[in-house]
Amino acid sequence: MPQSDSKTIVADAPSYALEAAALAEGHATVAGIDEAGRGPLAGPVVAAAVVLDPEAIPPGLNDSKKLTEDRREALFAQIVATSQVGFCAAPVEVIDRLNIRGATLWAMCRALDALPVRPDLALIDGRDVPEGLSCTGQFVIGGDGKSLSIAAASIVAKVVRDRMCQIMDSGLPHYRFGQHKGYGTALHLEALATHGPCEMHRMSFAPVLAARR
Repeated sequence: MPQSDSKTIVADAPSYALEAAALAEGHATVAGIDEAGRGPLAGPVVAAAVVLDPEAIPPGLNDSKKLTEDRREALFAQIVATSQVGFCAAPVEVIDRLNIRGATLWAMCRALDALPVRPDLALIDGRDVPEGLSCTGQFVIGGDGKSLSIAAASIVAKVVRDRMCQIMDSGLPHYRFGQHKGYGTALHLEALATHGPCEMHRMSFAPVLAARR
């Protein structure tokens, strides 16, 4: 009978391999960048940039979508305590002016600039390197499942945005932003049909346009 391997291999888990390779090539500081909130009908899109300390990487980092809310919150606290973190929220006015892709790239540049350190390489989730990025950029398709730095950024962006939605909910409780986080759920569409759009809605998005009275 073959002996079992004592090591556990986690499928589709991000690693520090991209960062380690970049550091070995001479890059002094590597950041991961990701966003949260491209799809919702309301609220900002939030981008985050994270530079991990390779000696103090919080265990369990992963794509924020694969984590529970409680786990994201716990990891967020650990990331902030051990890493360099910057973020930027592009408000609905910027989204409507630049479109959601443009606003996301706008926020990514500013999240990088908000870091207390200056990276010389940024690993960016997706297919784009934002124009005007203040360091060399490298896009990584599916990066939040490949790079620990990008996964950490995805967690920061998601937690920050969710907290902003809770604040939106407190001021506009009839829209239930705390529950659906601005996504086009049945609950949200019902509120849109009943109350019409508010100042937190993305007026350039089709379901919001259709609900304008």
